[in-house]
Amino acid sequence: MRDPARGRASVRPGASESLYGDAVRVLTSWRAPDIGQERVRLEFLRHLEEHPADGMWRECAAGHLTASTAVLDASRSRVLLTLHAKVKAWLQLGGHCEPGDATLADAALREATEESGIPGLRLLPDPVRLDRHAVGCHPGGSWHLDVQYVAIAPEGARHAASDESDDLGWFPVDDLPEPTDDAVRRLVALAGDAVRS
Repeated sequence: MRDPARGRASVRPGASESLYGDAVRVLTSWRAPDIGQERVRLEFLRHLEEHPADGMWRECAAGHLTASTAVLDASRSRVLLTLHAKVKAWLQLGGHCEPGDATLADAALREATEESGIPGLRLLPDPVRLDRHAVGCHPGGSWHLDVQYVAIAPEGARHAASDESDDLGWFPVDDLPEPTDDAVRRLVALAGDAVRS
């Protein structure tokens, strides 16, 4: 299949342009682990091609890229999840890109740090998974096109919940709390694989 990301037109100027360019670069070079993820990768690239000015931003009603992170403890045996205040389910840390983010990895690390209260997280350089899910960012609904990373917390890290969270806690990677969903379970499984390789 052809990569729709080649030969982009105009985008927001300045730092936003570098974020858009980084998103295209990351999604173009990322090697999907299976055919389903390859379809999602191409869908994300098509979205950026069709929305060069606003496809990275919450304002894009058709959908927008987000960045999230599965944060593992130093032993790699537990994952930090947030009981999301709006969704009322246990999720990985993450959210919308902001104008100060130069890269998707910057956005993922910023969100993970803000939502965990843990300084010194070490982000693995490449995403491990892509996920498209419906959200209520706009009347009538919208889509998050989530680029998912993994980070390792420093030894003895202490977390503090943000105002976006009803709770925050460490859970064994093989015993996640309810309610959660299959997307979180898949991300946590891939996070474990990523840190073992």
